Amino acid sequence: MTEKTVNPTREALTLLRELPPDQPVVMLNLLRYREQAAYPADAEATPCSGREAYKRYSRIAQKHVAAIGGELAWLGSVQAHLIAPAQERWDDVMLVRYPSVAAFLQMLADPEYQAATVHRTAALEDSRLIATSQLIPAADG
Repeated sequence: MTEKTVNPTREALTLLRELPPDQPVVMLNLLRYREQAAYPADAEATPCSGREAYKRYSRIAQKHVAAIGGELAWLGSVQAHLIAPAQERWDDVMLVRYPSVAAFLQMLADPEYQAATVHRTAALEDSRLIATSQLIPAADG
């Protein structure tokens, strides 16, 4: 069985800090939502579905992504798992483009962004966040 993960570990963030800080990065997000969001007892949040909790997070996160020069490149709903372990399923896939690794790390350090992650953590049953870099240049025109 594949280990469920929602938040990055210190080790994962250390790996990211080892990449060239000025290198653009596209984050591949694989998202599986909880049926019901799982907020901590001390959170001041109205009960909702995992998908709705993720929307709460996204409204705040998108502002921070834009503020550092990033953008949502693509968001799609998973239709079929053609090559995947039987127990691994995803609801949505998202690509977010950041101008640099340093900009992404700057966003993660922002206290307002960090406060919004309570919604992300409550929303997700499982996730993957994979940093990618472009191998071939984009086609002209």
